[in-house]
Formats: sequence, structure tokens, C-alpha cells
Amino acid sequence: MMTPSLLSSDIQLTMADTAFYCTLSHEGILAVRGADASKFLQGQVTCNLNYLSDSHSSLGARCTPKGRMQSSFRIVSVKDGYLLAMASELLEVQMAELKKYAAFSKSKLADESYDWLRLGLSGGDAALRSLGLELPEAANSVVHNNELLALRLTDGRAELWLPASQAEAVKAVLASQLPEAPLNDWLLAQVRAGIGQVMGSTRELFIPQMINLQAVGGVSFKKGCYTGQEIVARMQYLGKLKRRLQRLELHDSQVPEPATLLYSPVHASSVGEVVLAARSTTGVELLAVLQDDAALDGRIHLGSAEGCTLNVLDLPYTLDSDREIQR
Repeated sequence: MMTPSLLSSDIQLTMADTAFYCTLSHEGILAVRGADASKFLQGQVTCNLNYLSDSHSSLGARCTPKGRMQSSFRIVSVKDGYLLAMASELLEVQMAELKKYAAFSKSKLADESYDWLRLGLSGGDAALRSLGLELPEAANSVVHNNELLALRLTDGRAELWLPASQAEAVKAVLASQLPEAPLNDWLLAQVRAGIGQVMGSTRELFIPQMINLQAVGGVSFKKGCYTGQEIVARMQYLGKLKRRLQRLELHDSQVPEPATLLYSPVHASSVGEVVLAARSTTGVELLAVLQDDAALDGRIHLGSAEGCTLNVLDLPYTLDSDREIQR
């Protein structure tokens, strides 16, 4: 499921700056369970599973041997393995690829998308407390209450994961305290938080540093080998990255799809691709991987050299090379 487009009517007010909850219908859950789940995944993903626990989650990615991301995800630890939330259109192909390697370990992979309901909450800590979930403010924190789990995102929002069998009861509790919002509002908050994400159309386009994954705790440079590790590490220590994630705004009524090309007079060819976009009260805000010289020049156009003009906005974090080196 791709980023939803704007309605043809006037741009509607967004709830992204207010308290709300919404269903995270654009993502599915890949489960990796079994005695060897940790050892198996440690050699497949960019994040360090040794730092995951009942109280800590992480962003991460899985790469090709050439360091290109096949998927990005949020990963949480459960009693017999791990759950990875990723774009729904990536799940089937990722599961098929991983099963080739899991055959040699005591690990089982399954699509558990229909077994779980994932809800996004903005300003919803009081609602979580009413469900017995006292979630710390620290980013990536996780708390459990029976079969419910809640986790904290870097910008203060939260996710609530629960068995699908409890969906009706839990949503009733939330609805008594928070308005329900469309998925667009959650995606707009994600754009403003500067958190990039791989979608079906952007699969294998980017290395992790291009979407700033190393800056938001999704890449470990000390964990040892994993698929694509050599390329990712070389870029971090020896390479000169010329394309990276930028936040932009567009005063238009149409939300561009991921992988839409961006252009600039700095180069005759395209200078970047849309990663994620959502409507706002004034048009559209988006994340895009963009060449540094084009971003510095500032003359960015959507879809063609004559397309709508985009303005470059600030990211909510600083790309500090010393701080980007994760555990």
C-alpha cells in the first residue's frame, strides 16, 4: 500500500499536530522465531540484535551484498524471536529471500500481519496508561502488559501492538480518549521526524546512509558481519556520500508516490527520488534522497525539469559524523 493521495477537494486540515490514533495499515509483520532466530538475523540486518530486549526496540534494514536496502523495518523482541514491521509490499519477497538462509538454522519465518493490529498514537500516553502501559519517554523504549506492547519513537509518538483478537476492545478504549485520524497524518509526522522508509518501488535504490538510517540508530558499525556490511562500513569510514535524505515541501494538491524523480538545473539528469510523502495544511511535505549539490542549490523540481518547485526544509536532527557511528 503506497502513500495515500490527496482528495480532489481542497486540502483538508491535518491532525498531525494534535493528539490522535490511527491504524498502521500500510505495514505488515514478518515474524522470525526459533532457537537460532537471534544468531540468524544478526547476520542479515544492519542493527545490533544484542541491544534488543523486552524494553528496547530498533530501526534496521536488510541489504543486498552491494549494500542496497531490500527493506527497512522496526524490530521488537518477543519471547521466542522477533517481529519486524515493514511496508506490506516488501514482506512476501523478504520472507522468501530469508527462508533460503533460515533453512540452515533453527529459525522459522511467517507472515503474522493478520495476527496483529498495530496502532500509531500521537499524544496518546494517557490512553496507553489506561491500558496498563506506562511508556518511558526515551526513544525506542518498549513496555508490555500481558499481550499488549507499546514502543516509543524518536519524536515522542508511540506505537501500540496487540493481538488481532483484542482489536475491538482496545480500539474502543482509545476511541473514548482520542480521535481517530487517517494514515496520512501518521505519515506526515514521520516525514517531519525525518525517518525514511523503503517501499516496494524504492527497493534496492538506497544504501542505509542515503536515508540517514545511521543517524537514527538503525545501523551498527561494531556488530560484525552481515549481508552488505562491507559496503555500508566502507561508505561510513572511507566513502564520500553525495546523496542523502532531505525534507522538502511542495505547494501542490497531489501527493507524489515513492520513487518519483526529482530534477535540478545543477544536473541534466535526475538528482533524487521521493522516499515518503504526505499532505499538510499548505500542500505536501516529503522526504527525498537528493544529491548534496542540488540540495545546496535549492532549485528542485518534481517529476521533470519543468515540474512543480519544491523547497528544502530543515531536518529535526544533525548529521554529525562522530555521533552517527552506532554501538
